Amino acid sequence: MTIDTVFNIVVVIFTVANLLAGGLECDLKEALKSLRSPRLIGPTLFWGWVIGPVLALLIIRVLPLSEGHAAGLILVSLAPIAPFLPIASSRARGDMTFCAAYILLATVVTVVLMPVMAPLLIQGLTLTAGALAKPLILLVLIPLLIGIAIRAYKAPVAARIFPWVKKSGNVFLLICLAMVMWLYGREMLDTVGSFATAAWVLFMAAMAVLPYVVGFGLKQDQRSVMALGQSSRNISAGFAAFFGITNPPAGMFVMVVLVVPLHVIIGLLAVPPIFARLAGKNPEGAAV
Repeated sequence: MTIDTVFNIVVVIFTVANLLAGGLECDLKEALKSLRSPRLIGPTLFWGWVIGPVLALLIIRVLPLSEGHAAGLILVSLAPIAPFLPIASSRARGDMTFCAAYILLATVVTVVLMPVMAPLLIQGLTLTAGALAKPLILLVLIPLLIGIAIRAYKAPVAARIFPWVKKSGNVFLLICLAMVMWLYGREMLDTVGSFATAAWVLFMAAMAVLPYVVGFGLKQDQRSVMALGQSSRNISAGFAAFFGITNPPAGMFVMVVLVVPLHVIIGLLAVPPIFARLAGKNPEGAAV
């Protein structure tokens, strides 16, 4: 078994475990209540699949990125919300019921729209909607729905297995991060002079600030969750979609995996405390 095969297995376990944990954590009744709100649906669609891709296209026109780095940026721009969003939202003192509904909505829309939009936006690749949709359905949507079903129909079972599934997801996140640094660390360091890192930092910063400032009537603790979700990327969906591409250009996968360490630093460690301090200044959660 080669090291690349081991890495692929780690990615699959990390992806399935985190999405399954997200489903086990999701109270379907509460999530469906939130999903009836246009204040959740409208901003999620607008920021995730209008502004996100437009920003990525703007960045690749401003910065001299290689073909592979540009393709990776566009691909993952179509997949908002990192698996660790509940942890980040909790640290930011965000609305956790809103967070659960947000994850459910964004995951389903990612599986639907990413296979449709990616072939239209990424030039020069041989990829079809069906090829992209298959791994997204198998590795992203189905584990999430299984977790939701267990929580809805067998709540005691969900409560018992959730800690183990969550710990497994966290462990394999760390293993995935370690393997990314081991296998692709040198290539990621090489991207510093290629503007790839700058492109992701610019993208994340803009997608953290804009949804928070332009709140569309959301409360502070909901705007922080929206901003954290949009500034992060669903690396599970990014990996799954990449596996559906038959002729990726050089550097594309490095651009995809570059999201992992950057999100741990920015989306999990740096940004949530800022939103938590802002929540302290606005304790009632009122929109500002």
